[in-house]
Amino acid sequence: MCGIAGFAGRFDREVLVAMSDRIAHRGPDDDDHRVLHPPVGPPVGLAHRRLSIIDLSAAGRQPMEVDCGACGAHGDASESRRMWLVYNGELYNHVALRRELEARGHRFFSRTDSEVLLHLWAEYGRGMLPMLNGIFAFALYDGRRRGQVDGAPGDLLLVRDGFGVKPLYLAETPDGVLFASELKALLAAPIDREIDPVAIHDYVTHLWCPAPRTPLRAVEKVEPATAMIVREGAVVDRWTFAGLPQPAPRREAVSATSRGIREHLEQAVSRQLVADVEVGAFLSGGLDSSAIVAMMRRLQPNARIPCYSIGFRGGETLEDHAEDLPYARRVADHLNVDLRVLEVGPEIIDLLPELIFHLDEPQADPAPINSLLIARRAAADGVKVLMSGQGGDDVFTGYRRHSALRMERLWGRAPRSLRAGVGSLAGALYDGRVPVPWMKSARARQAVRGLAHAGLDADDRLLSYFSWGGERTRRGLYSPALRTALTGAHASALRRTLAGVSSDLDPVQRMLHLEVRHFLADHNLAYTDKTGMAEGVEVRVPLLDPDLVAYAAGIPVARKMAGGVPKASFKRAMEPLLPHDVVYRPKTGFGAPLRRWLNRELRPLVDELLSPQSLASRGLFDPTAVRRLIDADRARRVDAAYNIFAVLCVEQWCRIFLDRDGRRP
Repeated sequence: MCGIAGFAGRFDREVLVAMSDRIAHRGPDDDDHRVLHPPVGPPVGLAHRRLSIIDLSAAGRQPMEVDCGACGAHGDASESRRMWLVYNGELYNHVALRRELEARGHRFFSRTDSEVLLHLWAEYGRGMLPMLNGIFAFALYDGRRRGQVDGAPGDLLLVRDGFGVKPLYLAETPDGVLFASELKALLAAPIDREIDPVAIHDYVTHLWCPAPRTPLRAVEKVEPATAMIVREGAVVDRWTFAGLPQPAPRREAVSATSRGIREHLEQAVSRQLVADVEVGAFLSGGLDSSAIVAMMRRLQPNARIPCYSIGFRGGETLEDHAEDLPYARRVADHLNVDLRVLEVGPEIIDLLPELIFHLDEPQADPAPINSLLIARRAAADGVKVLMSGQGGDDVFTGYRRHSALRMERLWGRAPRSLRAGVGSLAGALYDGRVPVPWMKSARARQAVRGLAHAGLDADDRLLSYFSWGGERTRRGLYSPALRTALTGAHASALRRTLAGVSSDLDPVQRMLHLEVRHFLADHNLAYTDKTGMAEGVEVRVPLLDPDLVAYAAGIPVARKMAGGVPKASFKRAMEPLLPHDVVYRPKTGFGAPLRRWLNRELRPLVDELLSPQSLASRGLFDPTAVRRLIDADRARRVDAAYNIFAVLCVEQWCRIFLDRDGRRP
């Protein structure tokens, strides 16, 4: 895991160095850069910040080149006529690929997985991309004048992995193309700082923003499984090299499914344990992280496995949810692993400016703070790799919205007039127009939130599960200028993705596609990578191993949610490895008691960041409407904590990335 940055255009070395400096935290072990001059067109700059995980020697230094006759790349040629790579990620099948390449005459000088990419490109060109099993974002410059399988001398290949585990940002400017692992690096270059109003709407609506949008019009998040060719300072080709596995339900016994899940999970964890440094794990006490640690223990029966969990000081718990820590301790005792607990309290919200800086985007979720703290503790302990359970809910089902969606067949048969009436009443409760005391209950809030969209068509109901607060409430927060900018048709990224998924599929299958393509890639994986790399810690995600995900796609929804229990097939598979009370424990999010904190410890911060003067000068939100919502939330007339937090995060992002030009607060 590392950080990459670069350009293809009319930029200079000083810009390249400045971009690299902005992401120094991603690679504390080494750094280097090259400015290359293709035979045609402007220069190409490549910068790298290294976090050494495999082959810790100087042979793994980047930008990396090869001196290999089979590649047609020789050290006696000028730098600009060779192949060069900057790479962020892990290639889990690199050993097998290396053996195949050696059989074809390729000569290696390191044990790194990064070098394998250079030889693969020389051998197969674009055909190499479907062969890769890993998490990665990389830039590969090919200046060779002979032996190219694809492209022209001086081409730059940019690639992001199939699930979007590793980030890649891109800016196409009049002077050329800029790219980097993090958005803040691009602000070291001369790019336009204009806000994207649709992205702001998405952050307030979803708490995160679907790719390719970012808060800046000039910057895009490269979508998962995307590759492109940059030639003469412009993107000349862009394609998708992999799709998500299509549901193809298998007929097999329940016991066979359980065995298949365990075998694929063991294979995934085994692949991802490969490292020349110590490997630890997140351990929340939930099923996903516990299953990963159980497999680590099975594969390493005598190893000391450092695991990390969060506990709230003074016994404070998540709102209406079971506390994680007792379950984490139960798993740690059961598996005999070294559990290291971080006790936190409301003071962690002081990390918000630093968190937003590292996230690059105003994601309104307190969970990344926990992830940042765990990465910080792991780095202090000398642990450079952590296994995460990210992806389990998105692959096997697990969110409450999956259970709610199983009721879609009943709603679909109900008269539209009935659904519209129920939706109208629930919407009035949801927006606080009809305040009732029982809305203080989490279960009541969840029920009303689901029913508020009852009158919508099937696709709109499905998409509504990814929204926070009523549309009326959200749009009422915007300034007249922002509302005007949002006038007119703009296709939602979620809607575009859903349109490409067969309407004949079970609604849960369609939702899982959206989960993996957007909620997972654009939110959960995004913050997991950024918070880990903020401390120089690599986070791996075995539950997103392509073979495991493909196997899970063949499990029918009825089995994934047998008896109405989310993740039922995964739970059954883990019964032999974990205590029953852990496998079947209540679902708890990886977060914090945000509603309580907003009305107590965070109150001064809310009042300062969202003051009428601050909002009026920024021009994105209506100061009066925001104040009215804050007062209603504090009076418990409406549940608007996450909408308020979203507005707060947008303002904090603007202060860092616009007022401070993306420099650390």
